Amino acid sequence: MDLGESIARQTSFAIRLSMHVGAAVASDCNLVSSPLSVHLVLALAAAGSKGRTLDEILSLLGLSSGKLADLNSLSSQIVSLVLADGSPSGGPRVSFANGVFVDSSVTLKPSFNDIVANTFKAEVKAVDFRTKADVVADEINAWVENVTSNLIKELLPPGSVDSDTRLVLGNALYFKGSWTEKFDASKTLNSEFYLLNGTSVEVAFMTSRKKQFLASYDGFKVLRLPYKQGEDKRSFSMYIFLPDAKDGLWSLEEKLNSESELLTRFLPMRKVEVNKFKLPKFKISFGFEASAVLKSLGLLSPFSVDADLSEMVDSPIGHNLYVSSIFHKSFIEVNEEGTEAAAASAAGLMLCSMPLRMDPLDFEADHPFMFLIREDMTGVLLFTGHVLNPSIESSPGQTSRSIPGQVSRSSPGQTSRSSNGQASRSILGQVSRSSIGQASKSPLGRDSRLSTQCEL
Repeated sequence: MDLGESIARQTSFAIRLSMHVGAAVASDCNLVSSPLSVHLVLALAAAGSKGRTLDEILSLLGLSSGKLADLNSLSSQIVSLVLADGSPSGGPRVSFANGVFVDSSVTLKPSFNDIVANTFKAEVKAVDFRTKADVVADEINAWVENVTSNLIKELLPPGSVDSDTRLVLGNALYFKGSWTEKFDASKTLNSEFYLLNGTSVEVAFMTSRKKQFLASYDGFKVLRLPYKQGEDKRSFSMYIFLPDAKDGLWSLEEKLNSESELLTRFLPMRKVEVNKFKLPKFKISFGFEASAVLKSLGLLSPFSVDADLSEMVDSPIGHNLYVSSIFHKSFIEVNEEGTEAAAASAAGLMLCSMPLRMDPLDFEADHPFMFLIREDMTGVLLFTGHVLNPSIESSPGQTSRSIPGQVSRSSPGQTSRSSNGQASRSILGQVSRSSIGQASKSPLGRDSRLSTQCEL
């Protein structure tokens, strides 16, 4: 399978995951996540799986049975090509790390250890879950905090690992890029942002009269904001998808979810004159335990007594492992300077569908919109999300909701606000099922609901 086809499958997974997470959280939450971070932690789990467990992970990631080698190849290329740090050559700073934290009573299989080290460039650390689980959790959280430049704190909540935990797989991704053309902070103005419930709030908008990478389509517009490029020729951009209708966000997201290949057709290739232009500054913190969403997408075996993760460890305990939980946290801040974030054969942009208009356009993002950060040479999506209310930085409260695969939307959204950063992190924990008793239950006791908080 060539890289282009593999990336298309990664894009499809990213959009589906984002839609299901968005549908399962409180309707007043701004949202940011890193589907790439989740993709890589699942790929790492797949490398240690067999049978139905492996087949389900491959299927979720868009691959057929027996295609683990293709998944490993894609993961290796993403880690080496997309997630290499570009700051020494003048590009965005990218910091990425994979980690395998294994109890000292367990020995990894040489074959899994080889894939961990050479394909995923992961560090393996022996720890003591059996007698010092809380200490190990603090150690893992400190590792995450360091990789994400202190943007992600306490990824593993209290009680998420215990004496039955044997393995924790995780990754951390940090991204910081400056716009190719920064916005003039002196021209940032306060104006009204219209919420989904019909009310409005006053927020700070970045403005510009310069030409923009902008295109108008049937029912929505797309803005591309490129980041400063380094000598390695990778090209990162943020894309803003703005529905024409002030309440059109859910319809737009569902359209992209139904045909994920449409995403690459709606990426602006050329700059156009703009009349009115304004984009709110925003900052979003978001965290969730992902097992319920992944189950709704068909990933069942890894969370059950039928899990087969025996390719990970070199002992009979491998047949007694299952996935207890998958924790994910993300952060993004966008302002006049650029974006900072943490979580984590190449072709250029191809415009398959011409925009409907090429004359001067207005782009006023004064109502809910979706965004993504993409590496344009490969097409890999690093971060996705949506902004419902850029005026709020604190959490409106914690909410749990279970959506078994059907996307439904109802009410407005409130969370987060402004400036310049993004971060994301995923942890997948395996515990010994023989000592837990109920395979689908996570250490927090949330076996069927998605737990989220809009402010980490």
